[in-house]
Amino acid sequence: MRSSIFAAFLCCTILAAARADSPVDIAGLRGRVVYLDFWASWCAPCKQSFPWMQRLSDAYQAEGLTVLAVNVDADRADADRFLRQFHPTFDVRFDPQGTSAERYAVKGMPSSLLIDRHGVTRFTHVGFTPADASAAESQVRTLLEER
Repeated sequence: MRSSIFAAFLCCTILAAARADSPVDIAGLRGRVVYLDFWASWCAPCKQSFPWMQRLSDAYQAEGLTVLAVNVDADRADADRFLRQFHPTFDVRFDPQGTSAERYAVKGMPSSLLIDRHGVTRFTHVGFTPADASAAESQVRTLLEER
């Protein structure tokens, strides 16, 4: 019994790690509203945005929102230390070469894109302050109401 539990744990751990390191593929999320966030462990505003993104995910996931956070740290250990502080349940990916950040023309940390159900980027944000949260959440609600 113990070996089957360990095997299941190992399998799930390997799958989670593989998913975390997989490239950002927005096409696979068509039909959902995507809050795509680029962040780094050294980014002070990212420490404010992570709890907010978790609340956003918790509140709107069932309505069709996917929060996808992409880390751009060169050292994965830095990102892992950051994540241990916040324990996000939303999807986190790692892009140490910055390929995805380059593709989306990220200008600063954090940067977020709000993508509609058809895969069209409708809103972009550079930086984060708690004062920005209500406007961004309003944009999320607007896109969720669209079909």
